[in-house]
Amino acid sequence: MTLAPPPAARVGDPLASVATPSLMLDLDAFDANLAAMSAFANRHGVVLRPHAKAHKSSKIARRQIAAGAVGVCCQKLSEAYPFAAAGIASIHVSNEFVGADKVEMAVELASHVRLSVCVDALPQVRALGDAAARAGVTIDVLPEIDAGQHRCGVTNEAALLALVDGIADQSALRFAGIQAYHGGIQHVADWRMRHDEAKRATDVAARYVRALDVRGVRCGIVTGGGTGTVEFDAASGVFTELQPGSYLFMDGDYGDIGWDGELRWRHSLFVLSTIMSATRPGMAVCDVGLKGLAVDSGLPRSAHWLDASTMPALTYVSANDEHGMLQAQGDMQSDFADLVGMRLMLPPGHCDPTVNLYDEYVCYRGERVSDIWPIDARGLSR
Repeated sequence: MTLAPPPAARVGDPLASVATPSLMLDLDAFDANLAAMSAFANRHGVVLRPHAKAHKSSKIARRQIAAGAVGVCCQKLSEAYPFAAAGIASIHVSNEFVGADKVEMAVELASHVRLSVCVDALPQVRALGDAAARAGVTIDVLPEIDAGQHRCGVTNEAALLALVDGIADQSALRFAGIQAYHGGIQHVADWRMRHDEAKRATDVAARYVRALDVRGVRCGIVTGGGTGTVEFDAASGVFTELQPGSYLFMDGDYGDIGWDGELRWRHSLFVLSTIMSATRPGMAVCDVGLKGLAVDSGLPRSAHWLDASTMPALTYVSANDEHGMLQAQGDMQSDFADLVGMRLMLPPGHCDPTVNLYDEYVCYRGERVSDIWPIDARGLSR
């Protein structure tokens, strides 16, 4: 006999019966965000390659491609496997990797999909090229340039040209373009400041493209950008491909920044939680803490009662492993014992690591569960 817990939810269930904590996806808001980004990319004549590290779900990736995306990005090679298995034909690994195990995974993936990868050092190129040649596969390679984050990427034109030459020396590798991603500016709160920082990053990318032009090397792809800078990157005339991910969900951190351009997003991702204890005046305890909410970008900024008539207004003030502490707003010191069993919807501060804590999305429209989507790339971080 196999003993397993019952499912958290079934299609058709009312939200009030969904087990907690559960990761909830409002499909009306999700669909609006999906359509808005696809229409935006189409208007600006840029290719959309959304980042799957945000959602880690092949179900969502297929919806993005159906809406016009050319493929997806993955941050790790193992993360790409569920997407390849689900028939996603074009995958870009937007990160460097080293080691025989990683090279073996890249070669295996390239036998099933059109694979592109990032490099920023010649040993990466040689190891990948030798393995790809032995396996009889071809892999697209995009050197990454440091666009200002000072994390990965080459820091001068000579290093880029050396990589291009190294790729050309490998019969199984193909130079496809460059990656220019500046993650450090995605959450700059002030819209004008974020615009200016994005312009500086774009100028750096343009300089590298000019260096390639002078050398007679065509740079077919300039890929990068994220949800916070996508409107600037699309209008730059430099980027040909954009990699936003969080736009589908809009977490608390992105919700805090200024949006003065043409794009507006709706929160679609929430953690459903239940008040499990309320023994102290003015305080309540819910059943989701650090194991169900990523707090690297802060605690949930708001707490919405599933039953809109429920009072009072509470603020999520502290997270323990399995407990969330909520405090009454203002000086209210009422006895909250009658709140036990009531449910809250909490928008996470950072969607990517929160998603990675769950096995599935409980998708809903209105007051009922409409679908269950597995998070099939959860935990795949090699």
